[in-house]
Amino acid sequence: MKLYRSINYLTALSVVAAFAFVPVSQAEEGGAGHYIPGGVSTMIDLPPTKGGWILETMYLNYDAEASGSRTLPVAGLLTGGLNVTSNSITLGTLYTFDQKILGGYYSLGAFLPYVDVNASAQVTLRNRTRSRNDQVNGVGDLSIIPAMMAWKINDWLIDASLPIYAPTGDYKVGRLANTGLNHWTFDPTFGGAYNNEKTGFNAAVHTGLAVSTRNEDTDYRNGTVFHLDTSVQQLLPLGKGFLGLGAEAFYYQQMTGDSGGGAVLGDNKARTVGLGPVLSYLLPVGDNTLVAELRWLNELETQRRVKGNYIWFKLVYQF
Repeated sequence: MKLYRSINYLTALSVVAAFAFVPVSQAEEGGAGHYIPGGVSTMIDLPPTKGGWILETMYLNYDAEASGSRTLPVAGLLTGGLNVTSNSITLGTLYTFDQKILGGYYSLGAFLPYVDVNASAQVTLRNRTRSRNDQVNGVGDLSIIPAMMAWKINDWLIDASLPIYAPTGDYKVGRLANTGLNHWTFDPTFGGAYNNEKTGFNAAVHTGLAVSTRNEDTDYRNGTVFHLDTSVQQLLPLGKGFLGLGAEAFYYQQMTGDSGGGAVLGDNKARTVGLGPVLSYLLPVGDNTLVAELRWLNELETQRRVKGNYIWFKLVYQF
C-alpha cells in the first residue's frame, strides 16, 4: 500500500475525540466546563471524508492538584489544596452520509462516558476548614453531535462541528466528585488540516468557543471559553500498517467571567497551556481501517485551575 493511501484512510477514520468528557474540578464551577484541553488536535480528531460508520473507544486519565493557597469552587463548596484523579472510558459512534451537503461531508453521532472520579481537598464550611475526600463513578454527561461538516480540497481539509453536552451524569451539591456538571454546553468548533499525500506529513489546528448554561442547583454559570489545539504528525511505514509520530499543543482561555449568585470568587477566569507527544498506529484491514493512538499532554502553566497531566488512549474502527 502506498503512503498516500494511508493518509486518506486516516482522514476517513477521523472523529472529534474531545467529546470524551471527564469532569475534573478546576477553575469554573464543577470542572472548567465540558471541553477538555487538547481534545481536538491530531488527525484522528478530524471529521470523516468517507461515507459509513465509525466506532470509537477512548480511555482518559487526568491526575492533577492545586496549591494549598489556591481557592477553587466545586459544587457549591470553596476548596483549597484540591487533588483530583479522573478516569473514564467512552464509547462513541459516528455516521457519515455518502451524499454531500453544501459540497461537504455531513456526519452526526454521540459519545457516552463512564467516569470514575476521586477528589480530596480542604473544605471551608461555616468558617471551619476540614479535610474531605469524595469518590464517585457512573455514567457521565452525554455529548451529541448533530452537525459535523468537512470539505476536502486536494491536500487540505476544512471542517466545522457543533458538539452539545447534555447533563446526564450524576451531580450533587456539596460533593467534591461528580460524574456530571449539571448544565448544558454548546461548543461550535472550526479548523483545518494539511495532509501531504507524498511524504506523510500532517498538521492540524482547531479553535472553538464553549458556551455553558447556568447550573440551577448552585446558581453558577461558567464563562465562555476559547480553546485552540494544534498538532504535527509524520506517518512512516511499519509492518502491515503505518506508525505515526507527532506532537500536540493546546491553549485554553476563559474569555468572560463566571456569573450568578454562586460565583462568590468573582469572574474566576481560567487558563491553561500545555503540550506533549503523540504516538499512533494505522492498520488497514481489507476495506476497513483500525487506528490506535496514545497521547501524553502536560499542563505547563495554569491559572485558577488544578495542574496535571492528560493521558489518552483511543481505538477507532472505520467500516
